[in-house]
Amino acid sequence: MRNVERSQAILERLREFSLPERPIYMVGGAVRDQLLQRPLHDLDFVLSGSTRPVARAIADAFDGGFYVLDAERDTSRVVLPPTNGSRLVVDFAVMRGQSLEEDLRSRDFTLNALAYEVNEPGRLIDPLGGLADLQAGVVRACSSASLESDPVRVLRAVRLAVSMQFRIDPGTLHLVRTAVPLLGRVSPERQRDELFRMLAGRRVTQAVQILDHVGALGVVLPELAGLKGVRQSVPHVWDVWEHTLAVIGHLERLFDALVGDYDEDAVADLISGLAVLRLGRYRTQLERHFALEGQPDRPERALLFFAALYHDIAKPAARSVKPSGRVRFIGHADQGAVITAERARALALSGDEVERSAGMVRHHMRIHHLAEALPPAAAEDGRRAPSRRALYRFFRDTGSAGVDLCLLALADTRATYEVTLPQSVWLAELDVCRALLEAYWENSDAVVSPPRLLNGNEVMKAFHLKPGPQVGELLEAVREGQAAGEITSREEAFDFARRWLEGHEEQHEIEEEG
Repeated sequence: MRNVERSQAILERLREFSLPERPIYMVGGAVRDQLLQRPLHDLDFVLSGSTRPVARAIADAFDGGFYVLDAERDTSRVVLPPTNGSRLVVDFAVMRGQSLEEDLRSRDFTLNALAYEVNEPGRLIDPLGGLADLQAGVVRACSSASLESDPVRVLRAVRLAVSMQFRIDPGTLHLVRTAVPLLGRVSPERQRDELFRMLAGRRVTQAVQILDHVGALGVVLPELAGLKGVRQSVPHVWDVWEHTLAVIGHLERLFDALVGDYDEDAVADLISGLAVLRLGRYRTQLERHFALEGQPDRPERALLFFAALYHDIAKPAARSVKPSGRVRFIGHADQGAVITAERARALALSGDEVERSAGMVRHHMRIHHLAEALPPAAAEDGRRAPSRRALYRFFRDTGSAGVDLCLLALADTRATYEVTLPQSVWLAELDVCRALLEAYWENSDAVVSPPRLLNGNEVMKAFHLKPGPQVGELLEAVREGQAAGEITSREEAFDFARRWLEGHEEQHEIEEEG
């Protein structure tokens, strides 16, 4: 059942609870999205009585999970399991103020101050002209105090304008700028949620530019300001800030070309067409990968865009200039990983998200180095790939984020060269990414994660070893040999282990003699 059908079924069930003395109203974004015929992901209802009995009844009727969001304010949530890859969140809140109109006037923007009673879906309640603003494509604050009363609405105004391609009303834009200094009093979690909704959506570049224009970017992601005006040497055509924006733009276009349904308009140039020829076979796998949610409402796509914003964050600190005038950024990836982790923690991301985003920044140069090491192509369609050992080491260090790094590396390459991009450089990057994705999705058991032939107890018993780091190093060397195709059986694994230990013992003796 699709969400639109489930929402209709929920409305039918709620009509049993909506009484003349205690009506239930659908409000806000769900009404807006219905009017715009947009996909539904969230339903919001307000009522004058307790929310819990109604929410529990909906959870029971539709096999959903019931949660109390705010016991003091009597706010409840029902999360319905995904169907067709999309879940549905249904929130119930007690009406604010003495009437529905008072509740609607206290909301953020007029396009969200719309409602109808569930027993009268044909009668739109619109006290602030939200329908007219929808038709005009305008984001307008409900009142002059709307943003000051809840400054997270600064971020929401930008998100709504970008996601719907609306313009922000000039008066509201003034309120946005005025409220930016108040963003600091908004919890990191609420800032994060609005930011990651932008990063998960379309037109991320535009969202970042508007956030920067109104001054909010410096509050939410303050490190990015240091990238402006930091010059780079050729082949870079942009300074670090403009390059970062270009990476985001090219990353969006790569998603259009390679992830999900085929978009012919997204491959209108030769460079994009070559990417589709080399990597288009993984379109379905990429779509599933980037739809995964490490945390609710934070899909993998959003975390990749966050890492992309920070991939060169340490370049200002790492910048040096050689006597020849060439600019270098030695160590910027490792330093950037530290900065990224700090910002991820400040945004209250989960431990896994902190580690994953920092890892993407730390390893964002790996694919470039692998591409540079490839032999020259024998022909335009000649198939080249890093060694199996190199492929294994890449995924050993990056895990599933190695998939993300393929798109980040390609976007980084395009943003570095832009129209000066040599076809040979692009084909080398595509060859590496094709080999990585093939190993990850088609040859994982052999190259990415070969089954262990030996365990620690067996190694210690066979070679009279004590527990310690050497055992782990030996097992890792065996597994790497498996991935390289050099070890295929337990007997070969034991033979390799014996030679490895002998080699290390000889090396130790040489070091002692030295």
